[in-house]
This record gives sequence, structure tokens and C-alpha cells, in this order.
Amino acid sequence: MGVDIVTFGCRLNTYESEVMRRETEAAGLGEVEGGAIVFNTCAVTGEAVRQARQAIRKARRENPGARIIVTGCAAQTEPGAFGEMEEVDLVIGNDDKLKAQSYRALPEFGVNQFEKVRVNDIFEVTETASHMVDAIEGRARAFVQVQNGCDHRCTFCIIPYGRGNSRSVPMGAAVDQVKRLAENGYREVVLTGVDLTSYGPDLPGKPTLGRLVRSILRDVPELDRLRLSSIDSIEADDDLMDAIATQPRLMPHFHLSLQHGDNLILKRMKRRHAREDSIRFCEDVRRLRPDAAFGADIIAGFPTETEAHFDNSLAVIEECGLAHCHVFPFSPREGTPAARMPQLPRSVVKERARRLREVADAAWTRHMQGLVGTRQEVLIERDALGRTADFSLVEIAGCDAAPGEIVPVVIDGHDGEKLRAKPAFALAAE
Repeated sequence: MGVDIVTFGCRLNTYESEVMRRETEAAGLGEVEGGAIVFNTCAVTGEAVRQARQAIRKARRENPGARIIVTGCAAQTEPGAFGEMEEVDLVIGNDDKLKAQSYRALPEFGVNQFEKVRVNDIFEVTETASHMVDAIEGRARAFVQVQNGCDHRCTFCIIPYGRGNSRSVPMGAAVDQVKRLAENGYREVVLTGVDLTSYGPDLPGKPTLGRLVRSILRDVPELDRLRLSSIDSIEADDDLMDAIATQPRLMPHFHLSLQHGDNLILKRMKRRHAREDSIRFCEDVRRLRPDAAFGADIIAGFPTETEAHFDNSLAVIEECGLAHCHVFPFSPREGTPAARMPQLPRSVVKERARRLREVADAAWTRHMQGLVGTRQEVLIERDALGRTADFSLVEIAGCDAAPGEIVPVVIDGHDGEKLRAKPAFALAAE
């Protein structure tokens, strides 16, 4: 008995899963005989979809009497494929997954694939409501959704078809949600969205992400740390740059939607920035906030990518001074323009991803080495592991602090993967 929610993908999904936990309880789903399992899926890559399907089959083998519901981006973009799975009882769209009524009328076992698919046109959704949550289960930091959807159509990306067009949570509601979480003991909150820096133009007065950040930091003084999940540097507004310069509670870690380091490939991706824009943004931020660290998503082996194009991606890691890189081998998603472009051999794609990861690993090692000897404030996540303000992973010797606590430490080394540290008070006692 009960409801088990299985989450794949991004921080936005993590936040929405907490809303779903509340809504499924309100719908009485936990009282269904045999219990229920809800899969909140991701569609960003074909591998993410494959993993979801694999997990669904395993769940059915292990829980033959449970009702299995599939939702999330993969359910929105590929409803028929999940509807055809005999293991699945119900497929719900991305908007309806946040509503209790969507879970109240489960179809009978054995209905056909069409009766169990309830997925509407996501592009008809024009608003994003504020779904208040009191906590994020199993998390030391809380996530707050302030934006959803995307108005851009990058040639490799399926996500707008899973999330719809860009829409924003009203500023007052977003501030209230952060305040609620801070009052419940969360010392760090992460603002999330599909295209976070596009926040605001659909709202009265057209507020920007920077204005929202400044409002949160002003109106929620009890919050220790505010973090941005990711940003598109070309959309960074003046208020955001001012907050970076003047607000120490805004964490100095900026994850860029970079995708590539070559201008021709960026055009073929239909990105709105050039490599020079990304480099300039990192330089500007570093001048305003010398302790800033940058992460980025980079795709290896995009269609038509030559060795010269690829070399520009290798070089941009150093030119931007990236510390945290997420490298993705290009994966064609059916229905996107990039899937129809001339593809590179998979062996070439995998080899370039490997080489990118090597350069990224070396950049991470340099970043860690630069932190040795410094004092840092670490938010504990679990088992003496935590994150610095710039999101570097740290293992703290002799630390028994609970998840969610912030511990001052001195970095005394690294093991090639994570920093090592001792609590600052322990060193003072010595």
C-alpha cells in the first residue's frame, strides 16, 4: 500500500515530484489495493527514455499487483510508446501530473493503450501555478520552480514538446514559497526552470530573473543561500549582474547552457549566443565575483561537427574557465531537426565525448587544487559530504553534522574527485 514516486532527470522534476506526492495522497492513490508507483520521466536523451522503460518493467516484475502510472516529459513526448507497454496502467501529461483529479479515476486493469493515455496538448497551457511545498523529501536543499517551458527551438532539443512554451510563476508567489521553505529550516534554496533566465516577460510588469533574485534576498532575510540551477548567459539582465556583484547570499556557481564552443555548430544548433558571448560573460562575472565558478553542458559529436569544430569545444573549457562540465555524446531525438542532419559515426561521437571529459576532468582538478588551503562554508548533504558555495563536492573528516547544516571548513587536499577538508573549529582547537 502507498505511493512510490520514481523521479528521473532535472531539478525541476524533483520539485514537481514533491507536488505529485501531495496530490496523489489527496487523490487517495495510496489506498489503492496493491499500492501505486508513479514514474516522473525525462526526455532529454534517448538513454533517459530507455532507462525509464527499463525501470517500469522491473517495477512490474517486483510489484505485480501495483498500479503503474507514467508521467513527465517522456510521457508527454512519447505517450503512445508508454501506452503500448503492458506494464503501464495510466499515462498522464506533464501539466495534469500536478493535479489531484488526474489520479482519482484510474482505468481498469487490461484496458487498451488508447483508454489509458491521458495526455493533452502542452502548448495549450499558458500559465504555471505556484505549487507550495513544505519540504523536498530526502534533500538537504530545496528546489523552487519559478519558470516552465521554453520558447526557443534548439535543433537538438525535444524538451519544448514536453514542457510547452515559456511561462513564469508570479513573483509574489515565488517569494512566498522560498519564505515558507526557509521558515521550515532549509538554509539553501535553488531556483529552477526549463529556461530560467527567460523568467518574467509573460507576467504583469515584465519582471526579470534578476529582479526576482533581488526580491527574494530582500524579503527572505532568514535564507542563507540562494542558488540558480542554470542560466542562459545571453539572457542575463542588469539586475542579475548587480545581484552577482553585491549579494553574497547568491551562490557564486553559474551553470551555463553552453552546448558547444564553435560558432558554426552553435548556429546549426540554433543557439542564440556565440562562443565570444560565453567567454565575455564568464570574464564579466569573474570581475564582479572573483570567487565564481562555472559549469556548463557541452555536446560532443553534433551532426556535421568537424575536428576543427570539436577543437573549439575543447578550447572553450579553458577560455571560459569552466570547473564543472556535463559532457553529453550527441543523441538524435526523433522529431528534432538535428536528427535529420548528417550524423557522425557513433564511434567518433563516443571518442570525442571521451576527449572532452578528459579536458573537463583536468579543469576540475585545477579548480580543486586552487581551493586547497581556503576556508569554505559547506552545506552538508549526507555522510560528511557536502557542497561549497561554488558547488564543489567536499568530504569532511570527523564531521557528524546533519544534512542541511552549514559547516565552516578548511580545504586541505583532494583525491582527484572531491575535496577533502577538516572542520574549521577542529583546526582551531589544534
